[in-house]
Amino acid sequence: MEEKILFELDSLYRDNMRIKGYCFGGGEHSVCVVGAARGNEVQQVYICSKLISILEQLESQGKIKNGKSVMIIPSINPYSMNIGKRFWSTDNTDINRMFPGYDLGETTQRIAGGVFRNVSDFKIGIQFASFYMQGSFIPHVRMMKTNFEDIELAKDFGLPYIFRREARPYDTTTLNYNWQIWETKAFSIYTNATDCIDSESASEAVNAVLSFLNKQDIIEYNCHEGYISKFIEGQELVNVKTSTAGFFIRRASVNAKVRQGDLLAEIVDPYSGKVIDSICSPVNGIVFFHADQPVIYSHTPLYRMIPTDDLG
Repeated sequence: MEEKILFELDSLYRDNMRIKGYCFGGGEHSVCVVGAARGNEVQQVYICSKLISILEQLESQGKIKNGKSVMIIPSINPYSMNIGKRFWSTDNTDINRMFPGYDLGETTQRIAGGVFRNVSDFKIGIQFASFYMQGSFIPHVRMMKTNFEDIELAKDFGLPYIFRREARPYDTTTLNYNWQIWETKAFSIYTNATDCIDSESASEAVNAVLSFLNKQDIIEYNCHEGYISKFIEGQELVNVKTSTAGFFIRRASVNAKVRQGDLLAEIVDPYSGKVIDSICSPVNGIVFFHADQPVIYSHTPLYRMIPTDDLG
């Protein structure tokens, strides 16, 4: 394993910020894995740490194929992580909305530019991402529709779902989008945690990446190959919102199978303790995502459902 400093930012008041990459193997730039872009993405860093540990063992055993290389970048925003702040600590900007970056721009643009110079020539890019809303997902591979996405290749992760959605204007400044524009096969992987460690879904994500690397003939690794992935488009999902604000009492979790009319959640008045809204499923389906904030505002999406015809 070789540890590289990919970008360094001078600091007047504390140690310099250093973005590190952990490199395995040699030869072509085969796969780059990026963890946290935001300061609260603890799960994403944890997954990368597990991958680094396993790849270091595989490399010592000669199980990384000749002419192939993998780089893991656990975090591209360690400053914000050190103070528990999701976005850049001084101006609250999002590094993952600054790609491909600009060397003479704002600080986060310069960070994004420094990172992108080091990752843009990899054949495959994998990012452990988080959703803009606080909540949990069924572990899945996510792609934007750019005409460069590769659904068949995404199946090699063996995760339960492959999710594709239309790209929006603000997506054009994300790492995933720019990777694709620079002809890197790019995938984002979501687990069911962000600001805490969920060992079960972290292990599933680690296994998915190792299985993927094995199928691409980059490493030699025997593992469970996962699921036959189901492909879903973004517009297929059904959003379930609340009509009022209050305490959010969740009654259905991720991956739960529910029927139309089943209780998903209750909204409780914070002062009186009375149930002021009962949230029921509008469809037969599977819970793909649920919010997990303790206090919910009115008209907030609480659940995203995958409609199904037969729940068995």
